Amino acid sequence: MPFAYVQNLNPLPVGGGFTVLSTIVAALPVVVLFYLLVGRRWLASWAGAAGSIVAIVLAVAVYEMPAEMAGASFVYGAAFGLLPIGWTVFAAMLLYNVTVETGQFNVIRRSIGSLSTDARVQAVLIGFAFGAFMEGAAGAGSPVAICGAMLVGLGVPPFRAAVICLIANTSPVCYGGLGVPIITLETSSGISADKISTMCGHQLPILSCLIPLYMVKCMCTWRETLAIWPALAVGGGSFALFQFFFATAHEYGLPPIWQLTDIGGGLFSLATLGLFLKFVWKPKDEWRFPDEPKPEPAPARSASDDPHAAQAREEAAALLANDKGNDAPLTARSVFVAWMPWLLMALCLVGSGLVKHYEKKNNGALEFLGVKTYYDIEVPGLHKQVQRAERLVPPGTPDDKKLEPAVFKFIWLTAPGTPVLLAALLSMLLLGMTRAQVRGVWKKTFHQMRIPIPTIAFMLGLSYVTKYAGMDATLGVAFAGTGVLYPFFAALLGWLGVFLTGTDAGSNALFGGLQKITATEVWTAHSAGAMSNLTLEQAQTLICTANSTGGVMGKMIDAQSICVATAGTNQVGREADIFKAVIWHSVLLACVVGALTALQAYVPPFTLMVPR
Repeated sequence: MPFAYVQNLNPLPVGGGFTVLSTIVAALPVVVLFYLLVGRRWLASWAGAAGSIVAIVLAVAVYEMPAEMAGASFVYGAAFGLLPIGWTVFAAMLLYNVTVETGQFNVIRRSIGSLSTDARVQAVLIGFAFGAFMEGAAGAGSPVAICGAMLVGLGVPPFRAAVICLIANTSPVCYGGLGVPIITLETSSGISADKISTMCGHQLPILSCLIPLYMVKCMCTWRETLAIWPALAVGGGSFALFQFFFATAHEYGLPPIWQLTDIGGGLFSLATLGLFLKFVWKPKDEWRFPDEPKPEPAPARSASDDPHAAQAREEAAALLANDKGNDAPLTARSVFVAWMPWLLMALCLVGSGLVKHYEKKNNGALEFLGVKTYYDIEVPGLHKQVQRAERLVPPGTPDDKKLEPAVFKFIWLTAPGTPVLLAALLSMLLLGMTRAQVRGVWKKTFHQMRIPIPTIAFMLGLSYVTKYAGMDATLGVAFAGTGVLYPFFAALLGWLGVFLTGTDAGSNALFGGLQKITATEVWTAHSAGAMSNLTLEQAQTLICTANSTGGVMGKMIDAQSICVATAGTNQVGREADIFKAVIWHSVLLACVVGALTALQAYVPPFTLMVPR
């Protein structure tokens, strides 16, 4: 069947050359999205819907894409937003709600809070290690709310607790919610999630060693910070080590288990540092925050004028209000039972990883009793119907390879949501939940997901329209004008995306395809010079991953995180003060990621860290 649409990267030429006008038009869907999110304070789901409509209209009216193909592109992207991404987010939150409803989560909180009385060590244990575990298990701002409240309860001034937890909630975010940002980046860029995870595993552990030191230095002097260097080395180093292991295990013949990176890394860091404090080393002098005068409370804005703030505060209040399990004695058995749902989840995810491993060896889906482990569904009217612009196709490419595939992979069994749902159902049985509790947990989870899941679907729908119409390619060519500096700016683009959308997954959905095209343009222009140490595929992997690893540094300044921080530490009305306190930390750390990306792009032996 002949193809129906040829991409045109310059639909509005002026004088026959590549024009600024085409670039402005290509950027309009994202500009509209950001304006409605930040300027008009729309709910993310409504802003995503509006951005998608603008993208479809421009694809048809300006890029001359057939309307039915533009619609099919949106549906295709939205379907990926629901499965596997939305499915994974839902299942992770369901399992978390099971542990909250049964009181097991509070047992975990109390057991961690009792490990040390030194405020510096508590910041590492709770703000960093336990926060990473929470990010991997639930995400959505829960680490900042829960960990901030825990630190305040242990005597940390509320403002300092909020700042500490916002800084800590950075390097784990790529693997938040069982790796949803990485799954999203795979969907938008077309690069294997396993390869993206490996690249993350060659960047983030360096930052994970830095973040505990950085956050403690924000609490006290250099002398007081270095006084606990053994705890910083063990806490940050153990997390970095396990983060590297989980992120890259599939490169060494093990099943892919990168979805467990935050959960496993946080858990092992807690255990390692806890045992180290109990049997090997303790701070010479216990350090506590000096008494600080309580600031005058700022007038709180009405929650109705900011739906994101209202939702964030509602979720934080619900997380902190539950006191089940607070009276249970902390015994070895009670602590094991509390961790049991997460251990079940880990086992189920490992089983899912084994199935993926055998699928890879089989070069396709496995089949049991006539049922396949996944199904490839060609999108009608879109699959192999779009020819990429000639500029994007390497010379000598066969004609059939110039056509964009559109195949929806229905991965019902090995999508992370399925094994996590199984763990949640088993936990409901083993923890003896009543029918009323089970109904309540399901109802609560559906309510919590009423905005995040439609938002993800709209973001991916928008992304796919711009991808198949060629709009992201127009922007990619424009961004490639930064030349050899682009690897640095790739991280900052991801940072901007997270700051504006509030999620690393949202930034990856919007910019994943753009980053891949820009990487291709930059590599093509400099492959014989500055980027001669990387192949095209390596350059694409590095630049796309930088969108996510640089983006996480914007997590501490997005509106949702700051609103959750104020709610968790009882400082509603001080959002502007907290933003001012963390903004420069965010910018500095994003620049660190940008500099690391540039080193890995150009400077041996750092270039060897980019997976092939």
